[in-house]
Amino acid sequence: MVIKTVCGSGLGSSLLVEMNVKSVLDSLGVEYESVEHTNVSSFDGRGVDYVVVGADIAPVLEFPEERKIVLVNILSKQELTEKLKKVLNIN
Repeated sequence: MVIKTVCGSGLGSSLLVEMNVKSVLDSLGVEYESVEHTNVSSFDGRGVDYVVVGADIAPVLEFPEERKIVLVNILSKQELTEKLKKVLNIN
C-alpha cells in the first residue's frame, strides 16, 4: 500500500501527517509499502492507493474521492485513526 500526505507547501504539515500515518498504521499492525509527503502542485497520484489531506486542500486535489482521507484537524491522531480504520475496513 502506498500513501501520500499532501499539503499546500509540502513541508511541515504534510511531514507531520506522514509521521502520524506511519505511527497509526504501525499501531494497527497494517503493512504498507511507503508513506511519503508532498505538496499539492507536485502531487502525482499514479501508483498511489490513498491520499491523506487536510479539508482545505482536498477540493483542489485531483484524486478519486473514495481514496481520499480528508482530515478536518490534521493534528488529530484520533481523527486519523478513525478514518484510516474506516477506509481500510478495520474494526
